[in-house]
Amino acid sequence: MEVSGQRSYSQRSPGASWAVVLDAANLQDVPALVLEVDDPRRDDISGLLQAHLDLVRGESPPEDVHALDLTGLLHPGITFVSARRSGALLGVGALRELDPAHGELKSMHTAREARGQGVGRAVLNHLLGVAQSRGYDRVSLETGTTAGFAAARAMYARAGFEPCVPFGKYGVSPYSLCMTTALG
Repeated sequence: MEVSGQRSYSQRSPGASWAVVLDAANLQDVPALVLEVDDPRRDDISGLLQAHLDLVRGESPPEDVHALDLTGLLHPGITFVSARRSGALLGVGALRELDPAHGELKSMHTAREARGQGVGRAVLNHLLGVAQSRGYDRVSLETGTTAGFAAARAMYARAGFEPCVPFGKYGVSPYSLCMTTALG
């Protein structure tokens, strides 16, 4: 299905596997960014996930690191997606179902060389679209409060996420910020 002439969405099987191709026609000679359900065990993905874990572990004390490891990302309640351009991995993200009306963003990370190019926002928008297709009323997330998470917090705020009380197993911490947005 074509949306606004710039994005196409396709669903491979009901409620399971999505692919999004963002048309780069207006970006001169930049190839399209392809977002799709992927396997976090792939070599390039595991490297990017390690960079993600290194970042969060460097910014937060151990008790405030809530990033999922590979085993956590393989849980059946999690949809993991990658963003690639010309086959090169640029970003990842995941959506975990908390309950039939509430999803949580996890493992959002953009490769250093791709930051500032809209990759994170594309992954975020894609996952919000998946959440809407599942009928979720709300999507929430937990992120860090230190300078290393400033760009992520700003991106989430621009997308309509607002600070909220800790949800799920999260607790109050000076290193942790919970945010949420209603889907409509």
